[in-house]
Amino acid sequence: MLNSYEYLNYVSNISGIKLRDYLNEVGLSSRFIRTSIREKNIYLNEENIFKNEIIKIGDVVSIKFSKEDLNGYPQFKTLDIIYEDDDILVVNKEANMPTHTSKGHLRGTLLNYMAGYFLEKGIERKVRFVNRLDKDTSGLVVVAKNAFAHYNISEQFKGDVVKNYIAFCKGKFEKTEGIVEEPILRVGDSIIREVNRNGKYAKTSYRVVREIGDISIVELHLFTGRTHQIRVHLKHLGHPILGDVLYGGQDQSVKRQLLHCSYMKFSHPRTGEDLEFKADLPKDMISLLYNY
Repeated sequence: MLNSYEYLNYVSNISGIKLRDYLNEVGLSSRFIRTSIREKNIYLNEENIFKNEIIKIGDVVSIKFSKEDLNGYPQFKTLDIIYEDDDILVVNKEANMPTHTSKGHLRGTLLNYMAGYFLEKGIERKVRFVNRLDKDTSGLVVVAKNAFAHYNISEQFKGDVVKNYIAFCKGKFEKTEGIVEEPILRVGDSIIREVNRNGKYAKTSYRVVREIGDISIVELHLFTGRTHQIRVHLKHLGHPILGDVLYGGQDQSVKRQLLHCSYMKFSHPRTGEDLEFKADLPKDMISLLYNY
């Protein structure tokens, strides 16, 4: 069987089906199939084929991943890689680092450092982020190494991925656990969001795990993935995240919003195996936890 970094391999358990129908049957996206056909990347029993052959039981169907140019300027920095295989990589992003480049951040982003990592490791692919975190938010970011993995996990992120966060919030909660099910709307042309009945459906659960002084440490679970969802819902509860200047959590003692993506669970795009990832709290949150 062809190597799994360069090829996606399937052993057919059905017979009498045309190749393109088989590729649909195994769940590949139409776009990925069309691109693979156009770039002549389809193999049957390790032979490159160009016709819509009939597949039989035991046939090995392989799709080659094309080499790609990097989609970011490479910079180099030691990254906290939690997990890596031929399809995906999970990194624990540090705080104060944008995920993507933008007009105001052309360098020093996670994209730049992942491009450098790909270059060092000989990974001749684009850097494909499956999820993103705000600049100040630390924690787990999933990177796909090919279009197949990116599509598969992105589809899971629409509802099947477990995502938990830890936030340090202002004040003590009246109820130590609960669910916030309030729609979120963008405020005009700004980046700010608010709870508004005209907004998009959003659901977050929370559980207070510890109190230190007038600070509550809260574990949150996202059922939906709206922009700034946790920040907006916590403000709505009257407990903004400590350091969150956009949503009322200003505090001179901290330099950023204390929010961390700590846990994630989803299925491996190739094997279907359940994968679980945890990211320890960053130093600034640990320091506040033990020195308050």
